Amino acid sequence: QVQLVESGGGLVQAGDSLRLSCAASGGTLSIFTMGWFRQAPGKEREFVAGISWISCGSTAYADSVKGRFTISRDNAKNTVYLQMNSLKPEGTAVYYCAADRAFRVTTSPSNYDYWGQGTQVTVSS
Repeated sequence: QVQLVESGGGLVQAGDSLRLSCAASGGTLSIFTMGWFRQAPGKEREFVAGISWISCGSTAYADSVKGRFTISRDNAKNTVYLQMNSLKPEGTAVYYCAADRAFRVTTSPSNYDYWGQGTQVTVSS
């Protein structure tokens, strides 16, 4: 089974930056896309960004983070990153790394088969 481990969360001020990392192991050859989701208290889990693991490395972003967040990958390390700039208080949430077998990035949590434990990001005003 695929295992995902997130790291890099923390407490920051509005406007600051963080970089999240997600390391994958245990059968990663079955993974074709990876994504980041976030879930705030009392809200549904929502798509943040995704990247294809095939050579083209196509990406997708939620409208709320376009221009501020960047998703990237390191194939040799089986790791995906989420660079978050200009963080806003509404970005406070638990951020989850996820993986599925789709060739194209999808935005629904139900399409992803593997999930990490999550890392807390708190953005103060």
